[in-house]
Amino acid sequence: MIALAIAAAVLAVVLRQASKQTRLDTGRNLNNLSRLAFVAAGILLVVSCVVVIPAGNVGVQDFFGNVSDRTLKPGINLRNPLAHIIPFTVKTQEAKESMEVPSREGLSVRLDMSVLYHLDPEQAAQIYKTVGMDYATVILETNFRSIVRGVTAAHDAQALYTSNRELLANEIRDQLEEVVGPRGIRIESTPMRQITLPARLLTSIEEKLQAEQESQRMQFVLMKEEQEAKRKEIEALGIARFQEIVSKEISPNYLKWKGIEATIKLSESPNAKIVVIGAGESGLPLILNQ
Repeated sequence: MIALAIAAAVLAVVLRQASKQTRLDTGRNLNNLSRLAFVAAGILLVVSCVVVIPAGNVGVQDFFGNVSDRTLKPGINLRNPLAHIIPFTVKTQEAKESMEVPSREGLSVRLDMSVLYHLDPEQAAQIYKTVGMDYATVILETNFRSIVRGVTAAHDAQALYTSNRELLANEIRDQLEEVVGPRGIRIESTPMRQITLPARLLTSIEEKLQAEQESQRMQFVLMKEEQEAKRKEIEALGIARFQEIVSKEISPNYLKWKGIEATIKLSESPNAKIVVIGAGESGLPLILNQ
């Protein structure tokens, strides 16, 4: 399109110049016209051999049915002036699907999913030759629906409702990449947008999850009580051991000696005090501070 516009502008200049030169000398007029025509032809040839590919796209050259394996990259590229350039986007694209999928129990689940993908730039020419511009519908969407149904049929419906659905999404992505990757389509992710389960099944799953959470809570309580019982047992054994050691090692004479030591220390104190003699033959004095 750019080449045609430039060529038209050049030809218009040539025609205007030709109109003016008709009133001039015939020899000089023909000379100028030939020069302008030569310049116009040169510009047209140069422009037609150059093509600009926008960012995020690649170009495939189709020369009367003969498709070149060389893919034109974004930017300025040299081209066959007679070839038709077909642009292919290599940006990330999204294909959305809403489908009824089976579960392992035989239930039907409403599933809304997306697949994010992009075209491999190096295989754009092969895609054009073997599939065409509608490669997403022909290759991607058909295989996507088939693989999703196959994966969900191998799992319980609860897996779609719980955190396990991320594992299912990764499994779908890996299987889809394995099928369409060799054809030039790269899979980025397959997020599950919305899952609609039958009302009765949804209630059953929620009750089951609640029961599992309650069971886990009770296991935690029992484990805590068991640890507390062990702690008390260890504490009781420690007390018993201490009492046993004390009863063996502490004698009346030892206690009397410690009492005498304490009395001596109190008597040496500079504070005023009253000494009261304890009961019994060996009663130790009781010292009261004043």
